[in-house]
Amino acid sequence: MVKAADRARNPARSSVWLEERAPRAGGGPAGLDRDRIVGAAVRMLDEDGLAKLSMRRLAAELGVTAMSLYWYVDTKDDIIEFAVDMVYGEIDLAAIDAAGGWRERVRALALDYRRMLVRHPWMSPLAGQYLNIGPAAIAVGSKIHGSIRDTGLPIARQPSATSAVFQFVYGYGTIESQFERRAAEAGMSQDDFYGQSVRAFRDDPAFVEALAPMADILDERASHGSVTAIWDRDFDYALEVLIAGIEVMVERGRTEASVEE
Repeated sequence: MVKAADRARNPARSSVWLEERAPRAGGGPAGLDRDRIVGAAVRMLDEDGLAKLSMRRLAAELGVTAMSLYWYVDTKDDIIEFAVDMVYGEIDLAAIDAAGGWRERVRALALDYRRMLVRHPWMSPLAGQYLNIGPAAIAVGSKIHGSIRDTGLPIARQPSATSAVFQFVYGYGTIESQFERRAAEAGMSQDDFYGQSVRAFRDDPAFVEALAPMADILDERASHGSVTAIWDRDFDYALEVLIAGIEVMVERGRTEASVEE
């Protein structure tokens, strides 16, 4: 069994995907396997968040003893890493391939990635804590890098373009998912939560002067209906700005190369 102390001694290899797990003698409980355990963990994370995930609660959800889980995993961290990779597997890679050119593939990847982050609000903070080298995560990463490679940017610039697009998506999906979670915890729709929140500080005399330069933006956002419509509108346009920026940089590179010749 891999122990926390072992991982602390070698943090660069602290991943379930880098560890060789010795097979357990005998057989595990009937009807139980790693995918079933991880699927249950994903459901619990979706419903209750990371703080309430424990081996004991997970075992109760599956109708087995806590010790039964150790036939398939060594630690709760293992389950979390498997869960992170499982939700990466929700991104439809076949649809990405069918999307067409690099622009269409970037749009499809960005939208699917954002939707995955919103479906699983626990995902984004956890993704930043692990290496994300499971098979599903690597497959998604391969599609991302293939799409950016096909832009025509030189290889030295491709990581920067990848960061510009997909760190934007990561941040956007994180904020969107956490706003949705907070509204749900308040027992309100996103629209009601947003409306009441904005009114609370706009009506407060202490904020009047500071908000004056932003009044037109706040009014404009309030004119576009639901919060969901605002999320979608802003995301779509921001993504188009990023794609257009890549196009500009590709063309600039070609112009500079022709001048040098």
